[in-house]
Amino acid sequence: MNPFETFLTTPILNLLVVFYQILNAASIPGALGFAIILLTVIIRMLLWPLTTAQLKSAAKMAALKPHLDQIKATHGHDKVRHQEEITKLYKEHGVNPLAGCLPILLQIPVFIALYNVLLKIVELKGDFLADINNRLYSFVPHLDKIPETSFASFNLSAKPSDWQQAGVLLLAIPALTGIFQFIQSKMMMPQANKLPAKKDEKSGLEDTMGQMQSQMVFLMPAMIAFFSYGFPVGLSLYWNTFTIIGIVQQYKIAGAGALGKYLPEKWRK
Repeated sequence: MNPFETFLTTPILNLLVVFYQILNAASIPGALGFAIILLTVIIRMLLWPLTTAQLKSAAKMAALKPHLDQIKATHGHDKVRHQEEITKLYKEHGVNPLAGCLPILLQIPVFIALYNVLLKIVELKGDFLADINNRLYSFVPHLDKIPETSFASFNLSAKPSDWQQAGVLLLAIPALTGIFQFIQSKMMMPQANKLPAKKDEKSGLEDTMGQMQSQMVFLMPAMIAFFSYGFPVGLSLYWNTFTIIGIVQQYKIAGAGALGKYLPEKWRK
């Protein structure tokens, strides 16, 4: 038995089916769509502490940047002293540069499992009922028919790439996905320093990295929107729900970041 399937994919699939069965029994229209949203919210809430630790670590690192720049300007010519001063700075402020990486690594298997579950549910491939029911625990009510995939005027199994047959409204899905991803990416960038930086030979690499980061703010949303164009709508529903909660968490923990300059003064943090 595959441990990944046993401990992640199968439990998530069973939880999704339980939510669907409850909502469907209550005669709630779009039960599958609401089940996907509910599952996504619960997964996001379970990952909330890890994401919070990641965001706080990133905020601390951003706050220390002026000090890091000062250390580089003073001791940049001496690599040993430079590293010693940086280590001392991190210790004084209780910062671990690797602390922001661990939460991301721990979340990746969950993302993959959730993606696999939703792909199985919304694509309706092969002998769908047998495949899903064989993965359900004995105490979970099995499906007696294929779930209704209609949700908010969309078909969760439809792909925006099939808009010519399924309707032009489907093109709104990748557009919204890209917009939500852009907002989150922009918020994750620190606010621009209002003071002009000194230009010297050592700043060349930092300028290049800054330009790459700025480009990724546009490139990443475009890539996610492109993937959304070719994936079933149900996957975009999961991704957009996940992203919206992430935007709320980002604002609550670290503020609006570089997006702040576009917001009214009272909403800036």
